[in-house]
Amino acid sequence: MAPWTIRTLTVGPVACTCGIVACAETSQAAIIDPGGNTEAILATVKDMGVTVTQILHTHGHFDHILATGEVAAATGASICIHCDDLSLYENLPGQGSMFGFRAARPPAPTQLLVGGETIAVGKLGLQVLHTPGHTPGSVGFFLAGSAPVLFAGDTLFAESVGRTDFPNGSFADLALSIRSKLYVLPGDTRVIPGHGPETTIEHEREHNPFVCARPDAG
Repeated sequence: MAPWTIRTLTVGPVACTCGIVACAETSQAAIIDPGGNTEAILATVKDMGVTVTQILHTHGHFDHILATGEVAAATGASICIHCDDLSLYENLPGQGSMFGFRAARPPAPTQLLVGGETIAVGKLGLQVLHTPGHTPGSVGFFLAGSAPVLFAGDTLFAESVGRTDFPNGSFADLALSIRSKLYVLPGDTRVIPGHGPETTIEHEREHNPFVCARPDAG
């Protein structure tokens, strides 16, 4: 039996991928990027029969954090986000006003990530990969094993990459993050991006038109 169970659902106003990863042995789980549709997320948790212990964020943009407050209130889970995206996370009301909707300030994070940590979810360990570029505090969450999985957020998509034209974005940083942190992962790593279809590290190393595997490859 696989050591984990993963479910994904599309949530929020711009179709964010919310992931739920659960330890098969302990039934403890983490929710990654609860970007809206609280009832659907909680219904999925109930259907899986798991206990949510952590809410993890790949970055602080509104479409990845909209349901954080409601999900945290319903589950009692701790909240984690990278320290470099704290101000972005705290400014959810301001982000909402920019896009024409009202949003309350989310609850204070329980843990500020720096990159390099391993987050325990039951007996699983999610490695935190700091991947600045889309935002300064963007991270990926990596599950090593015989069938490795990466929750890539908005850093790496299927044959695409995250936007860097937002405030504090940097394409140079994004490309470096992808080459040095993601393309070095096993080729068969299943990549679950923050939006759109899944892919693999090997496929992106070979076919991504925006960031090639080597900076001198063209």
